[in-house]
Amino acid sequence: MKNTTNFFKKMNEMHVSQNRLPSSGRVLSIDALRGFDMFWIIGGSDLLVSLNYAVNHQATGFLAKQMDHVEWLGFNFYDIIMPLFLFIVGVAMPFSFHQRLDKNPSVSHLWIHIIKRVAILWILGMVVQGNLLSYDFSKFKFYSNTLQAIAAGYLIASVVILHLKVTWQILSALLLVAGYWIVLSLVPVPGFGSGNITPEGNFAIYLDKLVFGAFQDGTTYTWILSSLTFGATTLLGVFTGYLLQSVLSNLRKLQYIAGIGIGMIVMAEIMNIWHPIVKHIWTGSFVFFSGGLCMILLAIFYGVVDFFKIQTRRKFFIIIGANAIFAYMASHLFDWGLIADVFIGGLKQYTGQWYDLLRNVGRFSVLYFILWQMYKRKIFIKI
Repeated sequence: MKNTTNFFKKMNEMHVSQNRLPSSGRVLSIDALRGFDMFWIIGGSDLLVSLNYAVNHQATGFLAKQMDHVEWLGFNFYDIIMPLFLFIVGVAMPFSFHQRLDKNPSVSHLWIHIIKRVAILWILGMVVQGNLLSYDFSKFKFYSNTLQAIAAGYLIASVVILHLKVTWQILSALLLVAGYWIVLSLVPVPGFGSGNITPEGNFAIYLDKLVFGAFQDGTTYTWILSSLTFGATTLLGVFTGYLLQSVLSNLRKLQYIAGIGIGMIVMAEIMNIWHPIVKHIWTGSFVFFSGGLCMILLAIFYGVVDFFKIQTRRKFFIIIGANAIFAYMASHLFDWGLIADVFIGGLKQYTGQWYDLLRNVGRFSVLYFILWQMYKRKIFIKI
């Protein structure tokens, strides 16, 4: 009990406020992990799928299957992509807030930045998946994209960390999860009753359809009520950021992050008995399961990049992570495979079933070359 009290006391001393902030510093593992996450979106998943198409082996088949979301219950590797984005945003928040408040100690000025960032993320999300560029209001989907989930999680986390001490921040994250669980369990859905966790009968999808009507995205993913747990996932990242900023040794940081991550996975599996792991509606068990995996991944990258400094010279993922928002938008808005076809299209007649893999390598290489040039020239597009 004494150790727990001391831990919370240290965490409270690191509370992000106008008057006192933990020291900031560049943690390259955050950029590297962000790049690892983005890698699978801009080409990594397609590489594995096309590799399986070429070799048609049991091992590659398993890997290819992991490059898709589960239909409803359970978890595939690709299901970590979205929560990892929210988690990383949370990890970076204590660092970025410190830097901004150090330059301008006005919290109101920081809030202007927060609102601008939320608005930009929201608009970009509508560009990618909300049909904004159709310029047809009837086709708009106002809340349907990862960037908008990040905006919601970021906004909720900002409110919590700027106005509450760390102990209350942790309690707030737990209350977000518990409150969401209670609503899903107790609030009845017409025709389905209460506690229904099916794609059609859960309260979160009912609320989205009720509020959005024709502007609902037509999928089984939920957004309005799930914003509560988007916030919880982001806060898990914030708490991890506090640990990275602490005066603990690097080894102890690794032990804490990895240990807490494992503990959350165990807790999620226990919760899964009563409250299933469902990414589509971002259940509380999904928050802790994905959050635990995120912490373990960060521990691995922190150990490799910042502790042992193995990756700092090669910087493969760091180059992607340094311009993640550009990479995300560019991969969704443009077909880089068309550029690759100019150079390798003639090889299709010789490569047979291997051409898809070759084309995906070329497609990724074109975008990566641009990201490398941006990194080399210190061009960083941030929001």
